[in-house]
Amino acid sequence: MPMPMAMAASTSTSLSVVGSNLAFPRHPPATSSSARFRTRLRNNRFFLSSSLPSDRRRLKAVCGGGLGLRRNNSRGGLAFVVGEPSFLLPQQSCASCCLARKRRSNLSTFVPGAFLDKSCFCLSNNNKLLRSSVQIPRATVGPDEPHAASTTWPDGIAEKQDLTVNDSELEQIEGFLKSELPSHPKLHRGQLKNGLRYLILPNKVPPNRFEAHLEVHAGSIDEEEDEQGIAHMIEHVAFLGSKKREKLLGTGARSNAYTDFHHTVFHIHAPTSTKDSDGDLLPFVLDALNEIAFHPKFLASRIEKERRAILSELQMMNTIEYRVDCQLLQHLHSENKLSKRFPIGLEEQIKKWDADKIRKFHERWYFPANATLYIVGDIDNISKTVYHIEAVFGQTGADNEKGSVATPSAFGAMASFLVPKLSVGSSGNSIERSANAMDQSKVFNKERQAVRPPVKHNWSLPGSGADLMPPQIFQHELLQNFSINMFCKIPVNKVQTYRDLRQVLMKRIFLSALHFRINTRYKSSNPPFTSVELDHSDSGREGCTVTTLTITAEPKNWQNAIRVAVQEVRRLKEFGVTQGELTRYLDALLKDSEHLAAMIDNVSSVDNLDFIMESDALGHKVMDQRQGHESLLAVAGTVTLEEVNSVGAKVLEFIADFAKPTAPLPAAIVACVPKKVHNEGAGETEFKISSTEITDAIKAGLDEPIQPEPELEVPKELIQSTKLEELKKLRKPAFIPVNPETDATKLHDEETGITRRRLANGIPVNYKISKTETQSGVMRLIVGGGRAAESPESRGSVIVGVRTLSEGGRVGNFSREQVELFCVNHLINCSLESTEEFISMEFRFTLRDNGMRAAFQLLHMVLEHSVWVDDAFDRARQLYLSYYRSIPKSLERSTAHKLMVAMLDGDERFIEPTPKSLENLTLQSVKDAVMNQFFGDNMEVCIVGDFTEEDIESCILDYLGTAQATRNHEREQKFNPPLFRPSPSDLQFQEVFLKDTDERACAYIAGPAPNRWGFTVDGVDLLESINNASIINDDQSKSDAQQTQGLQKSLCGHPLFFGITMGLLSEIINSRLFTTVRDSLGLTYDVSFELNLFDRLKLGWYVISVTSTPSKVHKAVDACKNVLRGLHSNKITERELDRAKRTLLMRHEAEIKSNAYWLGLLAHLQASSVPRKDISCIKDLTFLYEVATIEDIYLAYEQLKVDENSLYSCIGIAGAQTAQDIAAPLEEEVADDVYPGVIPVGRGLSTMTRPTT
Repeated sequence: MPMPMAMAASTSTSLSVVGSNLAFPRHPPATSSSARFRTRLRNNRFFLSSSLPSDRRRLKAVCGGGLGLRRNNSRGGLAFVVGEPSFLLPQQSCASCCLARKRRSNLSTFVPGAFLDKSCFCLSNNNKLLRSSVQIPRATVGPDEPHAASTTWPDGIAEKQDLTVNDSELEQIEGFLKSELPSHPKLHRGQLKNGLRYLILPNKVPPNRFEAHLEVHAGSIDEEEDEQGIAHMIEHVAFLGSKKREKLLGTGARSNAYTDFHHTVFHIHAPTSTKDSDGDLLPFVLDALNEIAFHPKFLASRIEKERRAILSELQMMNTIEYRVDCQLLQHLHSENKLSKRFPIGLEEQIKKWDADKIRKFHERWYFPANATLYIVGDIDNISKTVYHIEAVFGQTGADNEKGSVATPSAFGAMASFLVPKLSVGSSGNSIERSANAMDQSKVFNKERQAVRPPVKHNWSLPGSGADLMPPQIFQHELLQNFSINMFCKIPVNKVQTYRDLRQVLMKRIFLSALHFRINTRYKSSNPPFTSVELDHSDSGREGCTVTTLTITAEPKNWQNAIRVAVQEVRRLKEFGVTQGELTRYLDALLKDSEHLAAMIDNVSSVDNLDFIMESDALGHKVMDQRQGHESLLAVAGTVTLEEVNSVGAKVLEFIADFAKPTAPLPAAIVACVPKKVHNEGAGETEFKISSTEITDAIKAGLDEPIQPEPELEVPKELIQSTKLEELKKLRKPAFIPVNPETDATKLHDEETGITRRRLANGIPVNYKISKTETQSGVMRLIVGGGRAAESPESRGSVIVGVRTLSEGGRVGNFSREQVELFCVNHLINCSLESTEEFISMEFRFTLRDNGMRAAFQLLHMVLEHSVWVDDAFDRARQLYLSYYRSIPKSLERSTAHKLMVAMLDGDERFIEPTPKSLENLTLQSVKDAVMNQFFGDNMEVCIVGDFTEEDIESCILDYLGTAQATRNHEREQKFNPPLFRPSPSDLQFQEVFLKDTDERACAYIAGPAPNRWGFTVDGVDLLESINNASIINDDQSKSDAQQTQGLQKSLCGHPLFFGITMGLLSEIINSRLFTTVRDSLGLTYDVSFELNLFDRLKLGWYVISVTSTPSKVHKAVDACKNVLRGLHSNKITERELDRAKRTLLMRHEAEIKSNAYWLGLLAHLQASSVPRKDISCIKDLTFLYEVATIEDIYLAYEQLKVDENSLYSCIGIAGAQTAQDIAAPLEEEVADDVYPGVIPVGRGLSTMTRPTT
């Protein structure tokens, strides 16, 4: 589902010209490397509250720390974490109007890193809400998260835990624990005379750029009954109405805004200076923020534009996931305004406000003393920065406002700096009433509140005496699975002292054990649940700490799922963690912490800023990474097994002692269930459930017998040294010439630092030594074929096979548990992914303690001794069956699915496998489909990290060189190339109607494109055609500007011509779509253009996705088509091209220090199936962007098929009335396998489509 971020944002796209593909919008995306790293970094460096990755920060909504809205345009596949579902949402725009989908803390997700499946389908949905949380370092590092490096403790920490100490030593320890944690040494705080607070932090990553965020401490929680949504409205009007902000657009600056319960944030990311500017850009950025926040013009025209946009946004975001989140939030905070003030607001009120009403709210809350300015970036002169702040903001509101604050509440003065973002809900009734005199006096005094949000909570405390509330049930026809959330709500414990930090550490250790136990033991025995998570997290947005047990399951298994989850919680609470678990997880936490401390100079400015903002919101001490590690190390030696179990048991009491008088009462228990379920042979039947049955299931788990957790034997290595020596003698690993054109066995490029090698067994290897991520590395195995290699008789075999391998998690004679603990001990993460073109395995590892060697051992074992088991296959097949049946529950997925079926002529390799195809699969068929692709030169291994040449080549020879991967011609893949449906076709325009209680609409428009290297589905080599035309034109005319012509020819003849020009074209089209369809016509809140350019397959496609209302969606589709086809009549300008170049180059420069980014650049460098990829594609990247011309862009544009005979579109409309109107005449056209609840329109295929990456 698209996740709308409530924010006044401009559109942007991302396109990798040399790495992995962009995708047709499909489902929640995987996090980017920077995103996941941000989560770990902000948490583990300080070990305080968690902050979410950029892709999920906007999700912190409902109970998860707010309803955050921030735009993120990266789409991709989901990461299947071992034993848990994926949760990341696709990008969207406004940062104030969308509820976060889940409450999720990494406290509960210290996931061992073996075999995470990242195949491009979301198989389960967890309705847990995100919140700022106490987090543990994730040993789950997918392709997006640089993994933690291994370190060692100072001698004796583990052993010291059980040593006795004398009274004097106890006093010293007690005194130490009471002392305050250190403060960040480089963080400068100040306050102007008018009350504006500011924070400045010098930071060199990325260089020559800075972040400026202005946080106004006013959000939806401050709205009166007749103002619901007005804070978000002001955010839109003020941000998009600023002329000074618009003037920054040509400087390479990016800007955005978002609204939350408790604050509104306007932010600008800008270069410190520009080529066209003689001086510092900071004063201009500050001037723009000052105008946005304190001097907006509430013009009637702008208000009407944003009113239309917000109303469209409201419908766009009103997905079933959003509605579930609203339900959870409403029950969790039923006693206060957090349950009633979703930032998106109420439709009937949004339609009514005039400029005076909006201006009054602004006057009430938007004043300097109620705001905080954050500046983090490449700033050397603090005094000069302070001077600029004073010069710009110093006179704003100086005469009228007070800086006084109210008295802190009993649960602690949450610093009013408050955390980022928010989302919005669309339910509730509007009641007109005026504020009383006391409220009005507070408004005019303009006091800054010390406690945010200013609400009162009913705490879940032992012996509170309140009656146990029965479980609440939210039942809806669009829900597919069963989920239940048990909440416990307590005051936030601010982390200010070493004792506070010690408590956090002990909770992490305890809950890490629970997560591992559930997600390993039950993976071997077909568990009744889909996922079980326990989250313990702080929320500055909500002003509380919430513990959540979330259980998801197939509806038929819901009772057993609850019973097993409660049983495991009881086991941990009663018996505690074992000594082995304590040692293991404490060790892992310290290793990760040390790694992050070593990377202190590689943290991005936005990561640092977000961490500071969230820490201040929670009242936690802000430290840098090194201080965080040293502090953690200091308290680690004082941790004992007894205390860990005592502290952890208190977190679990509300579940393990449920209904006992001494136990904390749950703040809420909420079950979200479908109205109907699929029963084999019986079709759809009504799903019945009651509150009493839920309570009985919980109590059944309390009565189950439990036994202590046994200690597991953890292997120190997967391949013994003696066995390795035998393999080396047998296989004789060696390097051979890299390619037939040279005798060199090693090619090293000095400019890029890339080294290419090839092993005697045929496996090519590319590696790069990089010092930017200290003591860490990443490795990816890429195998050509992917889903395109599936035969007509075994559709779905590759994607189910990859999931089977992930579910099994076994290699050689080692059990799943042993493999995962091996990964935990070495801080390794391995993820698996299958796409249309490739199967890939990615490893994140540390360079300390032989971590790289351990990762290579795991790769060797997967290649040589992977274990395929029936129960893992059964689970994998059931997951995809469930996913297929859930398509009609989603308007976006069903609409996209229908379009893809039509455009690609029903080719099932590009959509979800059908139940019939899944039924035909066997364990042997999926194993063969996957493993037959693993042969020598069909594989490629790329490695980037802080290793030495000697170490990396030793690992390559020892573990890759000894693999039996020589070419087997009998295994050579033969598959039918994908084709577009012959045109014209009566399926080029289709509609899908989904029965729903609320109205919504979306549409997808797609058409053929070449692949990244200029090949078309018809077999035409466009690059060769362009080169031939260029030669002819060059012979016919000679120009004086021969140098310019030379540069132009260098791009036209370059293998990356289409990768570069299509990327720039994508940026230009996106900008025009936003300006025209969203801003000028007001037909949508969110519209985007994306390209899917394949590397191996000789085709690609583009897709425009647009959300709207049922009454406007057809006009929105027509407007999108006009923009797409209008590039000839409305010519591309140099200004548009320059802006597109700056955007992509800036993105490239920001990512170039990332190991994960380099891994993408290295991909396919020696792949025989991608022959045009060579070292010049990496070396010339910046140059090629710079020399691209408008003529080049039009050469690329001509290859997009945008005429009526080539273009496909599908409109999806959800609502009750529409479906009823069309149901009767269409009944006879519905095919046997049509999705229940969805009425397809048009002849032929009746299934919904979902495009694939």
